[in-house]
Amino acid sequence: MFTWVPGGKAATSRQPEHISRMTAQFHYLRRVHFRDPLGEDVHFNEKRELSSLYYILNYASLIERKMIYRVVGHFNASAQKGNQLLINNDMIIPVSICSKPCLPGYKRILKPGIHKCCFECLPCSEGEISNETDSVSCRKCPEDQWPNDMNECVPKPIEFLSYKNDIAVLTVSILTFLCFLKTSTILGIFILFRDTPVVRANNQTLSFILLVSIMLSFLCVFLFLGRPTHVTCMLRQTSFGIIFSVAISSILAKTIMVYMAFKATKPGSSWRKFIGVKITNCIVFFCSFLQVLLSIIWLSTSPPFPEKNSHIYKDKIIFQCNEGFMLAFSILLGYMGLLAAISFIVAFLARNLPDRFNEAKNITFSMLVVCSVWVAFIPSYMSVTGKNTVLVEIFAIISSSVGILGCIFFPKCFIILVRPELNTKSGLSRQMKIKL
Repeated sequence: MFTWVPGGKAATSRQPEHISRMTAQFHYLRRVHFRDPLGEDVHFNEKRELSSLYYILNYASLIERKMIYRVVGHFNASAQKGNQLLINNDMIIPVSICSKPCLPGYKRILKPGIHKCCFECLPCSEGEISNETDSVSCRKCPEDQWPNDMNECVPKPIEFLSYKNDIAVLTVSILTFLCFLKTSTILGIFILFRDTPVVRANNQTLSFILLVSIMLSFLCVFLFLGRPTHVTCMLRQTSFGIIFSVAISSILAKTIMVYMAFKATKPGSSWRKFIGVKITNCIVFFCSFLQVLLSIIWLSTSPPFPEKNSHIYKDKIIFQCNEGFMLAFSILLGYMGLLAAISFIVAFLARNLPDRFNEAKNITFSMLVVCSVWVAFIPSYMSVTGKNTVLVEIFAIISSSVGILGCIFFPKCFIILVRPELNTKSGLSRQMKIKL
């Protein structure tokens, strides 16, 4: 059994119930035909479309908050294709504005007491963007991003002392390597001439310890360069603090030995029993052990760690080492300064002792250089930001190490290499004609 439905298609009696119901309803809708209040015919065509005329209205808001509208076109579904939609552009109500459109990168700000069609264009604040015309607000970029010239949020550049594209790192690396080679050469000279009076004066063992400590201090500079890691952040301050403390302790032991040697030359002096290798070794060990103990406490409680600091600069991220427990870092530097100050005072008091082997004057000048460098380091370190703080500390390390090397060992190398006739007991017993 077949039932005819609109469109000329046949359906069996096994059609779903809801399809049969819709077919029956449209059978009655096809008979709908009436006129609306505007006099237009309302009826359905063969495609089940409402073949009526739709008017297109253009609404506009007046200053008095009243709305007006105007017929600017119509849509007729029963018309031929291409003629269904007709719009009269001359009838469209123009938009009333008294300001130019706000370009991307700006936001609209309404002027108080003036209609909303009048506004100002203000640039977005730092770290914000607007990538649309006439935007009413700006969008803040994420913390690790920054606006570019295309009004897009792009990742901030990460800055650290890189070996690849930083001239300062290359300069520091070359300077440090040259200083390391120079110290190694001096150590080789002292080992080669270890039995001469100049090298044996004031304990050659302490001189060797001091030279090795200076060499290691130069190598510590490379821990401050490159991309920070957990290992380098934990080692760079503590390793330099321990190594430089050994160097200053050796100088302190040298100075004390000069003073004790002069006191022991007096008849019946009780200072003679204190002169020996054990005393100097105890001074170096004890003074260095305190720095080692402080470093262990620092690393076990609140060790330094790498971090990306985006608060120093707004347009870039500083990849740096967070020192963690700043009090421990301050004590570490303060302890090295205390050892240098004590060495300076003792060497200053012993500078005029009548001993031809006396190098207290040289030690006095070296400690004066060290103290001046680290006193100037504190305000410089606190006043700079970013990777410049690392460069300031590197400069202090190199300057203090070069100061010790130049004031204590360069005069001895001059005698060994240039004036070998003075590198004898008789030569040193005479009044030296050169100034060390």
